[in-house]
Amino acid sequence: MKFGIATFPTDEGIAPAPLGRAIEERGFDSLFVAEHSHIPAERTSPYPGGGDLPRVYYRTLDPFVALTAAATVTERLLVGTGIALVSQRDPIHTAKQMASLDLVSRGRAVFGVGVGWNKEEMRDHGTDPATRGRLVDERLRAIRELWTEEQAEFHGEFVDFGPAFCWPKPLSKPHPPIYVGGGEAAFGRVAEFGDAWLANSLPPDRLGPLMERLRERAGRDVPVTVYAIPSDPEVIEGYVRLGVERLLFHLATEPEDRTYARLDEFAGLAAAFH
Repeated sequence: MKFGIATFPTDEGIAPAPLGRAIEERGFDSLFVAEHSHIPAERTSPYPGGGDLPRVYYRTLDPFVALTAAATVTERLLVGTGIALVSQRDPIHTAKQMASLDLVSRGRAVFGVGVGWNKEEMRDHGTDPATRGRLVDERLRAIRELWTEEQAEFHGEFVDFGPAFCWPKPLSKPHPPIYVGGGEAAFGRVAEFGDAWLANSLPPDRLGPLMERLRERAGRDVPVTVYAIPSDPEVIEGYVRLGVERLLFHLATEPEDRTYARLDEFAGLAAAFH
């Protein structure tokens, strides 16, 4: 079982570089960071977690800048987007940013992707929420072309560009692993693009049947990483029995001293399952 950390890096918490060092020093294998470009002041999309939107959503750092800072002070730590909102991202810029992160980290980058829930946020990027799923799929196809072809070209419903050079190419071959977030509605995307499914906080009793359905849909055994697990040994044991590849503890955004104490608690829990 592998254990990692998922968090919202902001201007009010620990900086990405000392965070990355602290995570690697405690034996975790990965750091995944969230993304929100902005939060519209007037919003009707309900927060999926219920209640008011947490403060961290308003203040997230750019994920590629934060992960680059963490990558430069670590040697083994996987650095991943958790998740990059592809529905709000230009595919050419995103391909270059992700390939650059993979190069700077010496092949340790993970491209965690998702569609997003905040309709007002994505509309500000020119995205129609009604077609965001098709848009994300097409952008992912275009990004793969830019990563893997010396002279890439793509012509689709939403993405259209002629023959073009886009460097650097990723160090990871054929490209950085793509971890697809979302629920069962995203299983088609997982089947087409996913090197892993990034499942969001699902308890073992609900996750198990979904893993079986995903295997049937994909025709293969897709590795699973679970985002934001509870700090409960019995629940962790349930994930172990399911054969989940990686569990991500959710780290609250706090100053350094509180962050280190919380990481120590998570490390103690993880140690019992190594």
